[in-house]
Amino acid sequence: MKLRPIAAMKVPTLAATALLALAAGCTRMPGSARIETVERPDQVTDFKTLYSQNCTGCHGANGQNGAALDLSNPVYQAWVDDATLQRIISMGEPPTQMAAFAQSSGGMLTEAQVDALVKGMRAAWPANGVLAGQTPPPGEPSGPSDPEQGQKTYQIACARCHSQPGQKVTDPTYLALINNRTLRTIIITGRPDLGHPDWRGDIPGKPLTGQEVNDIVAYLNSLRTETPGQPYSHPQQ
Repeated sequence: MKLRPIAAMKVPTLAATALLALAAGCTRMPGSARIETVERPDQVTDFKTLYSQNCTGCHGANGQNGAALDLSNPVYQAWVDDATLQRIISMGEPPTQMAAFAQSSGGMLTEAQVDALVKGMRAAWPANGVLAGQTPPPGEPSGPSDPEQGQKTYQIACARCHSQPGQKVTDPTYLALINNRTLRTIIITGRPDLGHPDWRGDIPGKPLTGQEVNDIVAYLNSLRTETPGQPYSHPQQ
C-alpha cells in the first residue's frame, strides 16, 4: 500500500524530534570527549594555590620552617607593611635567592596575583597584637652606622648563639647569600620557627635600639668578601 506524502514525512520528523530530546537530556553524546573548564595560570588568585606553587619551596609550608624568612611570624607581619611585601614579591631581594615574581620584573605573576598573596598572608597569619604596644626599629636605617660598636653589641646580643657550628652568621659564605635588609629584618623580627628572638629578646630586659641594629648590620656587612668560600683547593695536575 502506497503511503500518502504527508504521512511519509512524519517518520523522519518523529526520529529527529527523538534525537533532539535525547541530546537535550545528556551533557555529552556517547563517545565524545569531556570538555572541562581549566583555569589559566595567570587567572589563579587563590592564596593557598599561589603560595604552594611559588613560595613553599623556600618559605616552608604554612610560612615557616623553610630556608628563607619565616613569613608566618606574627612580629614580621605586624612590622612589615603591604607596600614592602608587594615590592619584595614583585622585584625580589638581590643578591639573595629571593627571585622577582611579578611579570613586570620578568616573573610569572600578575599584579592581581601579587596582591592576592599579600592579602592572603594577612588573613592566614594575623599579628594579633603581638607588639603589645611596643615600637620596633624601622625597616630602613637612619643616620650613620658604626661597625666597631656593632661588633661589641654583637658579642653581647648575638654571639652566645651564633658562635655555634652551623649558626655562624659571621661566615662570609652565609653573608654572600643574604643582603643587609634581610639581616636587619631577622634581627628585628626574629625567626621563631628556629628559636631566634626578635629585637626585644636579644639582650634580656633590654630591647635593641634602632642604632644598635644599624651597627650590628654594619659590622656583619664589614665581614663580606669578594670571593666567599675561598680558598678553593687546586685540582691535581
